[in-house]
Amino acid sequence: MTSHEYKQVIGELEKLILETLATLARFEESGMDEQMPADYQQLHDIYTKAVNDQRAYTLAMFDLLAPIPETFQQWEG
Repeated sequence: MTSHEYKQVIGELEKLILETLATLARFEESGMDEQMPADYQQLHDIYTKAVNDQRAYTLAMFDLLAPIPETFQQWEG
């Protein structure tokens, strides 16, 4: 992927994260989190996956732009 493509994916994930947070807030405000716990959990799962994916794409983009020198790769977790 190019850095532009990474930025597009990261931006789309950001939109998904913000929309999911807004939906979670509406669920909580209306009491739907207690009425529909499975759906509420699915929203949390979507949020968690989007945040983790965004992090992974961000790190991959950084690696594309400034690869970690081989001498420092031994410290990567």
